Amino acid sequence: MSQQSPDRSTSPPPRRPDASMSLLTNVMDHSLDDGYAEATARRQADGTAGMPRSLRAKLGLAAGLVLAALVVTVGAAQARIEAPVIAKEREELIDRVETETSAADELERNVEKLRADVGERQRKALQQHGGDQGGLVALLSGATAVQGRGVKLVVDDAKDADEGGGGPRESTSFSDTGRLRDRDMQRIVNGLWSSGAEAVAINGQRLTSLSAIRAAGDAILVDNRPLVPPYTVLAVGDGQRLSAAFQDSADGRYLHVLQESYGIRTNISAQEQVRLPAAPSLIVRTAEPLVAGAGRAPANTGKGTS
Repeated sequence: MSQQSPDRSTSPPPRRPDASMSLLTNVMDHSLDDGYAEATARRQADGTAGMPRSLRAKLGLAAGLVLAALVVTVGAAQARIEAPVIAKEREELIDRVETETSAADELERNVEKLRADVGERQRKALQQHGGDQGGLVALLSGATAVQGRGVKLVVDDAKDADEGGGGPRESTSFSDTGRLRDRDMQRIVNGLWSSGAEAVAINGQRLTSLSAIRAAGDAILVDNRPLVPPYTVLAVGDGQRLSAAFQDSADGRYLHVLQESYGIRTNISAQEQVRLPAAPSLIVRTAEPLVAGAGRAPANTGKGTS
């Protein structure tokens, strides 16, 4: 029996040698990603596909510089236009400030003159209507300047005083910042009064029985007027006796503790001659009519200022 050969036309095609490496084949056949292909097509449509990257960067930088120069030029031109207007407004503001400052200074001078005039009239009234006690009343009320023997007490903050110290201390009377406080000054003044001082002044400000020593931050105020260290306290009295009595008093020992423990600087000395000014302003607390002679109207007189 004869054997027929198979039909080669109907047999499947032979298998490719790289059929088992389909992944590598796909990578080789499609080496350019679709996204890159689209980007290349767009560049070709724009006409920049053949342009080197460095040239494109230079063109972009040049365009940025041109834009910046344009902005600067426009700004400079606008500033040049507005400069005269700004300068004129500045001059007007300066003139207004100077004018108002001069007016305020003039008002302050007028206030000082009026205050001095009122104080002088009050002092004259005390001396004129005080009778036999007029001089004593004027002295005790601070209505007249006084001079005579006394003591000079200079008190200053410690050399290494803390610049960042807060306001008046609350829980202690001692200074942990090296600064003298209003309470310290109150004790010093009260100690001088109790030791026999007849009149007291701090940095040229006369104290009366109505004077208030307070604090505003680190500043010490006397009748709402700030004091600047060092503080010079002048007291009229028997110099040697007053100095010794004050240093032996509780307030003098308190000041000594501030000096030894906190660096507060003090110096007290007896003086043959000290001069204290009159109090800047007096307040009349009580007044009563004084019956005058026939044909004269009754006059008002201040009976005391303390």
